[in-house]
Amino acid sequence: MDRLTPFPGAAHMPPPAPLDHPIQSLNRVHHDPNAPAWRPNLNYWWRRAATFLPATLTTGALGLAFGDWLSVGGMWWLEWVLLALVMVTFFWIALAVGTATLGLACHMMHKRAQARATPAPLNVALLVPIYNEDTSEVFGNACAMMSALRAAGAAHRFELFILSDTQDAAVAMAEQRAFATLRAALPPDCAVWYRRRVQNTGRKVGNIGQWLENWGAAHDAMLVLDADSLMSAEAIVALSDEMSADPTAGLIQSAPMVVGSDTLFGRMQQFSAAVYGTLLSEGLAGWTGSEGNYWGHNAILRTRAFADCAGLPEMPSLTGKGGLILSHDFVEAGLLRRAGWAVRFMPSVKGSYEEPPATLIDYALRDRRWCHGNLQHLSLLATRGFHAVSRFHLFHGAMSYLLSPAWFGLLVIWALLGNGHNSVITYFSLENPLYPVWPEMTRVSSVLILLFMYGMLLAPKLMGAVALGLADVPIRSFGGAVRFTVSLVVEILLSILFAPIMMVQQLVAVLRSVIGMRPIWSPQARKGGDYSPGTVLKFHLLETVSGALLVIGMAAGTVSLWLLPIAISLIAAVPLSMLSGLSLGEWRGLRHVMATPEMIDTPPILQDARAHRALFRAADTTPIAAE
Repeated sequence: MDRLTPFPGAAHMPPPAPLDHPIQSLNRVHHDPNAPAWRPNLNYWWRRAATFLPATLTTGALGLAFGDWLSVGGMWWLEWVLLALVMVTFFWIALAVGTATLGLACHMMHKRAQARATPAPLNVALLVPIYNEDTSEVFGNACAMMSALRAAGAAHRFELFILSDTQDAAVAMAEQRAFATLRAALPPDCAVWYRRRVQNTGRKVGNIGQWLENWGAAHDAMLVLDADSLMSAEAIVALSDEMSADPTAGLIQSAPMVVGSDTLFGRMQQFSAAVYGTLLSEGLAGWTGSEGNYWGHNAILRTRAFADCAGLPEMPSLTGKGGLILSHDFVEAGLLRRAGWAVRFMPSVKGSYEEPPATLIDYALRDRRWCHGNLQHLSLLATRGFHAVSRFHLFHGAMSYLLSPAWFGLLVIWALLGNGHNSVITYFSLENPLYPVWPEMTRVSSVLILLFMYGMLLAPKLMGAVALGLADVPIRSFGGAVRFTVSLVVEILLSILFAPIMMVQQLVAVLRSVIGMRPIWSPQARKGGDYSPGTVLKFHLLETVSGALLVIGMAAGTVSLWLLPIAISLIAAVPLSMLSGLSLGEWRGLRHVMATPEMIDTPPILQDARAHRALFRAADTTPIAAE
């Protein structure tokens, strides 16, 4: 019997189950009366102190050393700017080291698993919001997850909703064909639904909100996925079990591993996440505790708590016409915690996946959208009732982009200083008393500063590599010790090469946001865009010019040679960007470079997803049957 109910917009949905989803005020404290009474674990404050205090002290020590060096002959305003930039940029490096160190400590603490009673069954909705996406990828992943859940035989009930905001008519027709294929591929009692909004009001927030208001009451929890998300049955059941067992949890975020890319740049991200990401994730979970964050996907949320407490208003505005909150996930996590619900991060849940951007340009384009949303968070720091850690998440999101202009400012100042004697700007003491005598930047001090900075940047990577020896993932899962070592060196070298280019691109993203250039909401080129040399040159023109100016300055003897590694990266931005899209699998000698365990021994859910995607690609040209 066909249980589907027609719904406006060429969709098929279950009977309505309305749920109120009120808009929250950012100016009034709100506590959810349905939130259970609980006390946050004070031990997390000790972990926060163990993470933040060393970072603060190390930054202070570096600031004193730099201040002592710069104070020769007095401190001029440019010297104060230089000192401030050094301390601001270094603090976040030190914080990453502190987080990784805490992660290593947590990793070494072998905690016994606590036996728990069988969790009460939940009715869980898997929500997949999409917008002009590749239908074979989306529906193939959906089919794989629902098939795996059915085979797992969990006590929880799972229903899957494809929530389309697609505006392209041809893609919408492809979605309908894919939905018909999905229904045919799954047993009749497998609950899968589809609806498309004709007007995508509110974008993803409006998409999820419309589902809540019409069908949310029928589900205890909702697991939000992205178009490229994929989760194993074990991961979905583990999140559902944890949500059932913890009545204080309003949101539990998994740590998605990046998989599915064969390009040089994609492999970099995948290998980095597999080796270093786990340690940083464990450290982050170690000090955030019940004040975790939300990344917008691969997380389970308590439906009624989210509906009651996380309805997003528009951005605050002096004119009264604020726009959408773009990076909504951070704010929704803050609203849930404000209302009395715990927000937890569980990197221990394995089998949660997403795809990385395939090329440097695709990464930069996605970053422009994220940058605009994260900079909005600065206007939300004063939200009433937010927990201090929730405010830090908002501030950290903005600083992750503002650091790039700070790094660029440091680069410009060091370039102007040159070697202390022969610089772009020459300072005199007697002839021109308005300018100070700059301290001499000797070769020794330049090299020491360079080594210290790179050492701090590489410390989390090296700790992550060491931690593999203590983890459940042996080195042989990366292809053996030799391949792992080669991959580790290649990834570090490529990171050093790409970092200055990404710095400039984030500077561009910040400047675009500051001058009011809003990013275009378009589907991500998940498999990588096809960019001509002319397009790549235009995209990386600022890096190329900056690198050329540095090289010219070095040749003239007015720019310090210690900036040479950065200059090489910048002047080679175009060839490096084109190289980022190189498919390593097509080259026999490169197939195992930066290979991850998921590539060498592919998990069943990834194998099933690839098989189902092929099924949907083959069925894409089949005419849709009349209902």
